[in-house]
Amino acid sequence: MSKTVWSVQDALTRGNHPRREPLTRPAAKGITARMMIFKIFRSDEWSDLRAKGATAGAPIDVSDGYVHFSTATQAAETAAKHFAGADGLMLLAVDADRLGDDLKWEISRGDQLFPHLYRDLRLEDVVWAQPLPLKDGVHQFPAGLEEASA
Repeated sequence: MSKTVWSVQDALTRGNHPRREPLTRPAAKGITARMMIFKIFRSDEWSDLRAKGATAGAPIDVSDGYVHFSTATQAAETAAKHFAGADGLMLLAVDADRLGDDLKWEISRGDQLFPHLYRDLRLEDVVWAQPLPLKDGVHQFPAGLEEASA
């Protein structure tokens, strides 16, 4: 017995009503959670992106040929390793799905998969940006970042 999956558009155009099912299979309903990935920029790099609308990234990104990103679980370690003691940082959130095939997941630090963008980062890619304050030498990430980004 095959299962029919109704879309909202089907229901509206045909007058049918989708079956009511628990949201345990959201992908079957066309509902997917957005996976946010994160870029840490210095204030001048963020200003440059806002002014120009696109950037090849920070100097390390330009050198490596792709824009480095981190997942929510990797972002604090990235800040500690590459931005220790740096003040005036911005945390940018980007919807990974919107980057399409230009986003590659590659093994990097600690044999973890990291997201790398093989094109310029565009201002329109940024879902939100906020300061990443430094308190007692530790960058303060938004509460609930990992849970909201999984």
